[in-house]
Amino acid sequence: MFRRTFWFSAGAAAGVWATTKVNRKLRQLTPESLAAQAADKAVEAGHRLREFALDVRAGMLQREAELGEALGLEAAPEDPALPAPRRTRAVEPPAPARPARPRTTRTPRTYNRNEDH
Repeated sequence: MFRRTFWFSAGAAAGVWATTKVNRKLRQLTPESLAAQAADKAVEAGHRLREFALDVRAGMLQREAELGEALGLEAAPEDPALPAPRRTRAVEPPAPARPARPRTTRTPRTYNRNEDH
């Protein structure tokens, strides 16, 4: 009698455990859950990408400072009478627009050689 009760209880517990495990997995595979998981992974990837970009920028600034120091670009000018270097424009301003030409009513020439003359 105790043996049957033990095995009945063990089977019921295994059934409950398997049912909850399957239901949990099914909830993870719903479209809403998959969308939420994808969004979380995208946000995490964005954070990692931002950290990487900040590390690259810090390395660039450090290397630029090292090169400027090695080439003497960071040193103050020796002759104070010289003006500071000017920055030039990377893009020139657009040229002034030409006045519009009056429209003509002439028919355009066609160069179709198969036309009857």
